[in-house]
Amino acid sequence: MTTAFDPIDLGVTRLANRIAMAPMTRSRAYGPGATATPEMATYYAQRAGAGLIITEGIQPSVVGQGYPDTPGLHSEQQVAAWRTVTDAVHREGGKIFAQLMHTGRVGHPSLLPDDLTPVGPSAVAAKGQVFTHEGMKDFVTPKELTEAEIRQTVADFAAAARNAIAAGFDGVELHGANGYLIHQFLAPNANQRTDAWGGSVEGRVRFAVEVATAVAEAIGGERVGIRLSPGNPFNDVAEEDVADVYGSLVAKLAPLGLAYLHILEGPDRELTRQLRKAWPSAFVLNPFTHPESTGPDALALIEDDTADVIAFGALFLANPDLPARLSAGGPFNTPEPATYYGGDHRGYTDYPALTA
Repeated sequence: MTTAFDPIDLGVTRLANRIAMAPMTRSRAYGPGATATPEMATYYAQRAGAGLIITEGIQPSVVGQGYPDTPGLHSEQQVAAWRTVTDAVHREGGKIFAQLMHTGRVGHPSLLPDDLTPVGPSAVAAKGQVFTHEGMKDFVTPKELTEAEIRQTVADFAAAARNAIAAGFDGVELHGANGYLIHQFLAPNANQRTDAWGGSVEGRVRFAVEVATAVAEAIGGERVGIRLSPGNPFNDVAEEDVADVYGSLVAKLAPLGLAYLHILEGPDRELTRQLRKAWPSAFVLNPFTHPESTGPDALALIEDDTADVIAFGALFLANPDLPARLSAGGPFNTPEPATYYGGDHRGYTDYPALTA
């Protein structure tokens, strides 16, 4: 029987175990030009016992930033700063993928330079608010991307992927979940286009497929994963034809030879099983456990072949040596939500390990 502590290959990346650190925004890229900091290197290196670390969302372009103090991978300065992080993780024997996250219409002009405004598939504002340095602000109506701008955005993802490899990452994960740009193209309430990038299921999945194709061509599909969250309403995304959209999307992604598919699961386990069956390579699952965080019981999903790898979020945030704790049956530190976003080392690099 396969267990969480057995190795697995994700493309060309050999993982020591099947326990992944899920991507989690921490808003602590305080270096100049949205760069990673030494404290971030410490944070990730502490968690190098994960089979795979997937970083916080990293914007592939300036306009792709939707939250304060999130890092980028679109400048030489950012590449150099990330190199200190990947070196630190690799010294500890870990593997790390950069999650590329363009937030699209989720964001605010106050977070962007040069009079830029958030962009999206259509000029439709999301309902709700976003945190900025000046406090909470309503989402604005995004600028609808032109055909040329869509092509440039696809190229931006590919360029950021090449930068990730230059920075020493083992690969990249495309963030196609949680109501950000790729997800916005999939959702009919955010994507009201009538051209070839919207309308039908085929039109709405096109952007995700073209981004994945361009990134795979840039760095090799075996170094690329993609994260999806079928039916997730986060950031005012509404999807009615979930099975059709994600069935079509997975079918179009499957021939690209990607390293893995990462599903942030909703309550529909049967859809998860269908996507698992349709996917030809490694299947990473962040299981549906609402309202609780993913806990130790999720490891059974590897044993029953629901997934190849389980991604842990908050539990990994609070337990830097989570695989060792899972193997030992605990105990587990309790996460501190007040320190999730921004701040200093408290609630970031000061959670104790079992051996501390």
